[in-house]
Amino acid sequence: MRALIVLAHPEPSSFNAQLAKLATTQLQEMGYEIEHSNLYAMRFDPSEGPHHYAPDLFDGPFDAQAHQRRASDLNRLPEIIQHELDKLEKCDLLILQYPMWWFAAPAILKGWIDRVFVYGRTYTGKKRYDRGLFKGKRAMLSVTFGGPEPTFAHNGRNGDIDLLLWPMNMNFHYLGYSVLPPFTAFGVEGGLKYSAPEVLVARLQAYKELYRQHLTSLPNMNPVPFNGWDDWDENGRLKPGITGYSLFMRGSK
Repeated sequence: MRALIVLAHPEPSSFNAQLAKLATTQLQEMGYEIEHSNLYAMRFDPSEGPHHYAPDLFDGPFDAQAHQRRASDLNRLPEIIQHELDKLEKCDLLILQYPMWWFAAPAILKGWIDRVFVYGRTYTGKKRYDRGLFKGKRAMLSVTFGGPEPTFAHNGRNGDIDLLLWPMNMNFHYLGYSVLPPFTAFGVEGGLKYSAPEVLVARLQAYKELYRQHLTSLPNMNPVPFNGWDDWDENGRLKPGITGYSLFMRGSK
């Protein structure tokens, strides 16, 4: 078994980096071979654009999907993208490790998704969702938050954690992955401090143990449910009587 851990945090000693290291050790003990993509250390360029492609690929204006597909078909993808794809396609488990910044993933991770999830290579019009190219593989989020856990409850001031993470998990489902329940660590205080130092240290140490337990339970973990092609009608809407698995996709009333 192989796992790819994608880390999106600029500080090598950060709690996110510590969790990535913990996952490496724990998964190796479970028999995984580990690959890493440390995006900031790699100086990964998150901005997709024509400057990444040979000018002879197209004569007209830049079209991200068209450029990606043609470059993929001709085996002329940017070298770093090809390298990331090789790691992605070999792995049985993908873990994205990142802090929640402004209620979303850091820009460098979003850009990694924009550029590495290549059209024609990782998905097509007919190979998406539960018919996706990565069907049979698993993917998981491991995300840290500065705010206290209660503030991410369904009625919390920072918003429902399940809804905040749904778009990123939907990226996984779109490619065909079985989406595993995310690991979430709250109260990972940065510049805004509200706990005594010893309380913060104890909290982070407890989260490390919880993450170790989360990883240990992977073999028996049930995936997060998502709707698939058979649930949607010809207009791409949920068929009458079909349950929607997210508040973003609600069934008929």
